[in-house]
Amino acid sequence: MASKVAVRKAALREKLVSLAEARISSGGLRALKARDLAKDAGCAVGAIYTHFEDLDALALEVNGRTFVRLGAAVSAAVDGHEGSPHERLIAMSLAYLHFAADQPRLWRALFSADVSSDGPVPQWYVDALGGLFEHIAEPVAELFPGFDARELDLMVRALFSSVHGIVLLGLEKRISAVPIDGIERMIAQLLVQVGNT
Repeated sequence: MASKVAVRKAALREKLVSLAEARISSGGLRALKARDLAKDAGCAVGAIYTHFEDLDALALEVNGRTFVRLGAAVSAAVDGHEGSPHERLIAMSLAYLHFAADQPRLWRALFSADVSSDGPVPQWYVDALGGLFEHIAEPVAELFPGFDARELDLMVRALFSSVHGIVLLGLEKRISAVPIDGIERMIAQLLVQVGNT
């Protein structure tokens, strides 16, 4: 049985992650400031650093949660879906688009945090991203049955990058912005061609 101190530490850690998630959701990564977070949590600034090496590590923890939620949204889009591989890819991509549109700051934080595959990325973070790619890999494997594991991985990453680019540019409030239904059509037009060349 965990000691009272261990329980309090675990509760503070969870509270810090939840508060950081709320701050990132409302103001983006730049809203994550140690003093403000400590005030929200009712703790000393130093207490944050007993749980996390730095604010990047805390943001990474929030990103891990976001990846899990994103993976669940993508998975739910195809649970029980008996359509073609193209239809499933489109359904997953639209779920990705709508998650990004509904949670824009958390979604952007996934790709803004200082994370590199060359650096010390926690395994749980790699697993969360891998889970997202696994959903994409199933219909892609059906479309390209002759691909070995490396070719399949590259195609999954290429399709993810393509859809991500469409979503990112489409949601920008700049000259490249298009309405959501236009982004949906762009994604469908791209994915319906996959494997048909």
